[in-house]
Amino acid sequence: MHASRPNIIVIYTDDQRWDALGVVQKEQGSKGRFPWFKTPHLDKLAAEGTRFRNAFVVNSLCAPSRATLLTGQYGHTNGIVNNHTPFSEKNTTVATLLRSAGYKTGYVGKWHMGNQRERPGFDFAASFIGQGKYDDCPFVVNGKDTPTKGWVDDVSTDYALQFMKESAGKPFFLVLGFKSAHGPFSPPQSHANDYASDEARPVPNLGLAPGYAPERKGNADPRALNRGYFRCLSAMDECVGKLMAALDDNTVVIFASDNGFYLGEHNLGDKRSAYDESLRIPLLVKLPKAMRQTKVADAMALNVDIAPTVLELAGVPVPKAMHGRSLVPLLTGKPPADWRKAYFYTYFYEQGFNGIPTTQCVRTETAKLIQYPEHPELTEVFDLKADPYETKNLAKEPRAAGLRMALEQEFERQRKAIGFEIPDFADKPGGIAAPTPSGLVAPQNRWVLDWNQSQKFDGTKLVTIASTPALRPNVGAWAIEATLTAEKPEGVILARGGVSFGYSLHLENGKPVFTISSSGKRSQITGSESIVGRTVVLLARITPDKRLTLALDGKEVAAGSLHAFITSDPVNPMELGGDAGSKVAGKDLPNFVGTLTRVRLYSGELKNGIHARIVQ
Repeated sequence: MHASRPNIIVIYTDDQRWDALGVVQKEQGSKGRFPWFKTPHLDKLAAEGTRFRNAFVVNSLCAPSRATLLTGQYGHTNGIVNNHTPFSEKNTTVATLLRSAGYKTGYVGKWHMGNQRERPGFDFAASFIGQGKYDDCPFVVNGKDTPTKGWVDDVSTDYALQFMKESAGKPFFLVLGFKSAHGPFSPPQSHANDYASDEARPVPNLGLAPGYAPERKGNADPRALNRGYFRCLSAMDECVGKLMAALDDNTVVIFASDNGFYLGEHNLGDKRSAYDESLRIPLLVKLPKAMRQTKVADAMALNVDIAPTVLELAGVPVPKAMHGRSLVPLLTGKPPADWRKAYFYTYFYEQGFNGIPTTQCVRTETAKLIQYPEHPELTEVFDLKADPYETKNLAKEPRAAGLRMALEQEFERQRKAIGFEIPDFADKPGGIAAPTPSGLVAPQNRWVLDWNQSQKFDGTKLVTIASTPALRPNVGAWAIEATLTAEKPEGVILARGGVSFGYSLHLENGKPVFTISSSGKRSQITGSESIVGRTVVLLARITPDKRLTLALDGKEVAAGSLHAFITSDPVNPMELGGDAGSKVAGKDLPNFVGTLTRVRLYSGELKNGIHARIVQ
């Protein structure tokens, strides 16, 4: 096969931040947060190809990033600006173009554009719906519902290897979407104990409030570590090793992530907003053996560049409608003199995630301007050369007036270059009732959640409950009920949010503990007796007069004062069986071991006469 018609594989991980690579931690030395983290197979890929040290996404969110990968376009053009919209079959994609050029096309693993079953443009598809799950995840294989056994990324790898084998004799294009390391961070058993004694190193922006939510201050533990996150990535690295071992020398491999991820920086544990931990991604490219390669590239690369890069490597013309540029000149040691020095970033407000407003940003090689269209008073300016951790907002500093003006001019240039306007199909903030000045919204005065599935939890499993407007805890009084049987005396039963705003129920020494965090401060009450080994109903309440109460089988066992209501809808969704994100209780607790039978949430004051009861 001629080198102009290589096989091409694009691997896309989920929520993998740019420095979650062993080679980057080694390069950073004493500045690395996770010096013990190892990714030997990805490090080998980096050594055999090109590692982009300044790679970014144009929207730090799952579905928009995947749509950008396929189309080479921003979401305002391809139609995907949130996680709930299906991908249109009318879009011209790298897959449709390569298929027309004689390539066999395959999509394996995570797709995540609404609950869409179709994979437009692909001859072969073995993929799961939405977020899927880590263990025994149902797949849709060429339109047929197919049960699977095992850890989801292992299953995806097997399907990828199957597609490659069946494509022998014809050039192929494969997209492999791993679930790792998206929450609920459930690694396979082979990696369940990785990094058990390791701790994170501190960085200057830990616990700082984000500019769009200045009340979200906190005291993040610099040593706290989301071990499940790194355990999933280590297991995924092994999957990459299996894949690489099956490739020939005429295969292009592109490895990237859909977005970055906060691990306590700016007191955050998600992505979406425009600080660098959210924007920066790993990007590794290995070309066929016959082509010249560089080893490290510092030019600014974007996920919008992947589609045109693939097309050029396949010898297919790049449509003018694509916003990205091919990286091939950078990969072959011939960087253009006019290569970008800045780019435009945007995140669109999403219903159900109203903690983060619509965000627009221009990032240059040395500075950044972040604007919030509905909140111009929150504008942020950072000198990244002097302040790489974005700790000092210079927007209102007279000495930075020239920098702000230059960035505003660059912002407008970049906006016009891609024809950006907020599209009509983006979620509107008016779609959810705006909070009152106190931060509280009207309660539903009803049970808004009834999870009634009786599942066993082994200390590694988590269940995520998607956020909806009805589940917001910033309603003043509310209550949560859990029916459970605990087998171990320590563990998180359920949690939502983090150190800024959130709540959790957990066990310590067998006793139930109810914690509320609001504006970075915690209120906590603890039951008086162990509940291990028996089926109980816990009812945790916030009362209208700012009291916390905890009842066991209908009898109050703890009470205390609440310093403040939760006044902001947490970004993190509810998790049953653990607390994988920013820790509500302020410490790294183990996951729950036992059975959760039922979980209910009441929005509003739970009136007298409504009592918890064991559900048979």
